[in-house]
Amino acid sequence: MPLYFQRPENALKRAHEFSDVGKKQAALDALYDVIKSRKHRTWQKIHEPIMNKYLELCVELKKSHVAKEGLFQYRNICQQVNIKSLEDVVRNYLRLAEQKTEAAREESQAVVDIDDLDQVQTPENLLLSAVSSEDTQDRTDRVVLTPWVKFLWESYRQCLELLRNNSRVERLYHEIAAQAFKFCSKYNRKTEFRKLCDNLRAHLGHINKHQNQQTAVNLNNIDSQTMHLETRLVQLDVAVHMELYQEAFKANEDIYGLINQSKKAPNPRLMANYYQKQALVFWMSSNYLFHAAALFRLFHLSREQKKNITADEIMKLASKVVLATLAIPMAPNRTDIDRLVETDENVIDKNNRTLSNLLGLPNPPTRALLIKDLVRFGIIQYAPPQLQDLYRWLEIEFHPLKLCSRIQQSIDFLIKWEDYSELCQYISPIKEITIVRLVKEISQVYETIKFSRLLELAPFVDSFQLEYLIVEIARRNDLQVRIDHKMQCFHFGAELNVSQREEIIEGPHLQSMISEQMRNLLVRYSSALNKASNAIQPDKLKIERKELAKEISKAYILTSSKDHMRILNRQQIIEERKEMLENLSYLKEAEEKKLLEDKQQKLREAEKERMQRETEERTKQRLLREQSEMKRKVVMEKIEQMKKTEIGSKIFEGMDEEELEKLDPDDILNKHVEQLERERRDMQTKLKKQEKKIDHFERAKRLEEISLLLQEYEQTKLKDLEFWEQHEKERIKAIKEERTLAVQERDRLMRLRDDKEAFLERLKKSRTSEYQEKHEEFNKKLEEERKKRLEERKQKRREERRTTWLMEQEEKRQRQIDEELKREREEAHAKLEEIEAKKRAKEKEIEERLKREEAAALERKREDEKALNRVKEAEKPKSNWREREMEKKQSWLPREEKDRESPRTESDTDWRRKGDDPPRKPDDRDRSDDWRRKTDRPKEGGGGSWRRDAPPTSRGNERDRDWRDDRDSRRPGDSDRLPPREDRDRFSKPSDRGYDRDKFLKEGDGGSRLDSRDRYPRGDRDTNPRPDRGGRPDDRGSWRSGGFKRDGPPPDSGVSWRDRNPPSRDNEDRSEKRGTKDAARRDRGNEEDDGFVRVRR
Repeated sequence: MPLYFQRPENALKRAHEFSDVGKKQAALDALYDVIKSRKHRTWQKIHEPIMNKYLELCVELKKSHVAKEGLFQYRNICQQVNIKSLEDVVRNYLRLAEQKTEAAREESQAVVDIDDLDQVQTPENLLLSAVSSEDTQDRTDRVVLTPWVKFLWESYRQCLELLRNNSRVERLYHEIAAQAFKFCSKYNRKTEFRKLCDNLRAHLGHINKHQNQQTAVNLNNIDSQTMHLETRLVQLDVAVHMELYQEAFKANEDIYGLINQSKKAPNPRLMANYYQKQALVFWMSSNYLFHAAALFRLFHLSREQKKNITADEIMKLASKVVLATLAIPMAPNRTDIDRLVETDENVIDKNNRTLSNLLGLPNPPTRALLIKDLVRFGIIQYAPPQLQDLYRWLEIEFHPLKLCSRIQQSIDFLIKWEDYSELCQYISPIKEITIVRLVKEISQVYETIKFSRLLELAPFVDSFQLEYLIVEIARRNDLQVRIDHKMQCFHFGAELNVSQREEIIEGPHLQSMISEQMRNLLVRYSSALNKASNAIQPDKLKIERKELAKEISKAYILTSSKDHMRILNRQQIIEERKEMLENLSYLKEAEEKKLLEDKQQKLREAEKERMQRETEERTKQRLLREQSEMKRKVVMEKIEQMKKTEIGSKIFEGMDEEELEKLDPDDILNKHVEQLERERRDMQTKLKKQEKKIDHFERAKRLEEISLLLQEYEQTKLKDLEFWEQHEKERIKAIKEERTLAVQERDRLMRLRDDKEAFLERLKKSRTSEYQEKHEEFNKKLEEERKKRLEERKQKRREERRTTWLMEQEEKRQRQIDEELKREREEAHAKLEEIEAKKRAKEKEIEERLKREEAAALERKREDEKALNRVKEAEKPKSNWREREMEKKQSWLPREEKDRESPRTESDTDWRRKGDDPPRKPDDRDRSDDWRRKTDRPKEGGGGSWRRDAPPTSRGNERDRDWRDDRDSRRPGDSDRLPPREDRDRFSKPSDRGYDRDKFLKEGDGGSRLDSRDRYPRGDRDTNPRPDRGGRPDDRGSWRSGGFKRDGPPPDSGVSWRDRNPPSRDNEDRSEKRGTKDAARRDRGNEEDDGFVRVRR
């Protein structure tokens, strides 16, 4: 199949064909190639059905990540052309996902058919219920419903990520957010709801940061603000419905931030819903103060903004406000030291200021202020008469003996008021407030009261709850009271020398307690005496006031001029301050402008980095896809290879092509291991048969041991009996002593038995009913908590499995990358070695060819010279025997300097120096150079002659070259030399084969040349001379020291090594006498001959 199609219609047709034959994955691949192709980036009408088919296949195959890639590609295609097409595609995608999820839900809730009615519970179900708390429905949901729920959640999240911060699809974004909230509520997905809230909060922050984009959402737009507020209110409703009050509080904060950002007043209907949910959140968090404040705001908003509000609605709201206000617990009276120390109350004050901002209140509310507002705004008059009486009895009238009975009438009214049953939630707090009021009013009348009498005055509470409330009042310094358990009474008031707080009058008040009156007695005496003195001597008071007025007028006259000048200068000071404020405002605006520019620059840079990261991520994803495709091909090749083997044919027998494509190398290896394991088990079965034989032998041995073990058992039993009798005596003695002490303790405690029994009887009666109620409540909470924890545990296990799977995938991918890198390095290394080997072979071939050509040229030259000499000798007259003897002696004399410089050829007399026999036999000589043989003579009519007086002929033919090539290339004494040593420079370091050769190059006619003085350092020849070659010093040096590579050819000087330094013809004595001069001469000759050598590449 091609990677792209010439026309998108062909891809859609091919996808339908694949779908018809059941190859949905191939159909999806074909459509994906079209969507990601750069050739089809221009939107066409055919793109929309292609995307619908693509998303339909993604839903059927549950591949949400593939759907995400396609949606992002399609957004880039149609964003600038037809954004409506993107909306339709996204809606269709979510509709398909919701339909599949709903179908899975119906399937999981279907009734399971029971085959045998006599056996409803099968053994399998009983075993599963014993090891797990899940029932059949839970297991069915996990297998059938959960994968589709996960797919639908990922679809919502991906669509929100696709449409965020895009003003063209802003309404679709908020619709999908509302659908996601409904999904969380429908399937009770609390974790996903928290993630969804976090994502929406992050998207809102992204909108604020990236306002400079082309399609960015403008939060200053009224429609955008309204949509965001509606979405947050839906979030608030769902959070309250799912009892996630922490998320509800965060939603309230988001709504408050959007309201402050808006320049226009929000819709009253939205604000009413906001205050209503706020009140519910505060009530669930037991913050009754702000619950009542939120209801106050809701009442004012409804009465002022709602046009068609009815009297019944006003009465309901007023009743709720009155009850919520009266249910607020009384604020504790804090001591002076609490205001100076960081306590819990200080933290509560800071939180109250934050909560006040959420309700739009300038200052934190208090119970006293809210009760005053009930009267000032006339809210009490809208409430029913029974609630008005409740307010009057709790806050105005002082009658402690009838307070609880009157409050009970209002409570009965609330219980019977069925139309507004939600008001019953305020009954419990109002009872607690009633008990507090009762105790405070009784403390103003009585100094001591019996516990039983107080229970008679408060019939709707038990003794334990009453005692708890009184202790809590005393702990908060609201009341000075002491409990006397011995006398079963309460004592009000404290010592006269102790004052914990300043008395604050709140609610109905008759008089202060006796202790407070005695403590303030001197203050009252002082005020009474001052009033009496003023009444007895009124003239004296008038005189003192007149004198004080005169002194005040004198003081004013002294400072009147200064005051007048200060008033005159006030206008100038005001103008200067105005100018200063304008300058400060200008500087502040300039600084804000600069900060804004810097912020926009940072935003642009951040956007650029984000685009770069996205590009890198797309490239990475593409490479991953290519790697996966390559991996699939490798797996298929490996499977084909294994099928040819005996074990492989057994492993893959019965598997179709689709199952083989799903296998990875690890699965193949596992199957191979399993096959080997089966063969191993067969082998173990054979071994077990042999083991039985050994087992019978072991049994025979143990039968023989039985008699010995019985004897040892009898001895051990006697020893244990003696040990037990000794310890039993000690135990009986200790028990008797312990019982004596226990009897004494019992007699001592019997005196307290009656008091204990009375206390326990009273406590049991008071706690029995409370225990039953709390026990039922506890069972309900326990069941809810058990379900919650099981769900959390299931989610945790799912996350752990996912994390483990991701880690294994990452390790697997890393291993593949490492193996690929290792293979590439080995291939590169092998290629480099192959290139080097070819290079060395080529250089060696060139070197050998050059040597052959040079040797052939020198041989031709020598043959020409010999022929010329023979001609000259033939022309000279014949000499006598004396001249011939002189020539023979002359041949044994040392050569002259000019002869040394000429190339030396090996003559027929060299056998004398070598110590060999003369070459007289024809078999000892090479037949190729026997030019005197008759077989080599020219035929008649030829151009040559074998006689000495014949004309010279050319000997540079092919036969002569073969004869020259067959000669021995080694000189005498080469076998005595040591192997070549490692050349080093004058700093005792190995010669660098790769150093810069340009500094040694010199330009010449034939190319670059290398100076021999640089190639052969003098220090090496002086300090480390080479061994003698055949009794003569070897001064040739090493061709490696010239900076050439180890595997490269030696430098070509143009002269053969045989002719570079010909051997001396003198005898041994003459060599020793002239050794120094000849060595110096040879060195100088070598430098002259080899001063420059041609560098051949």
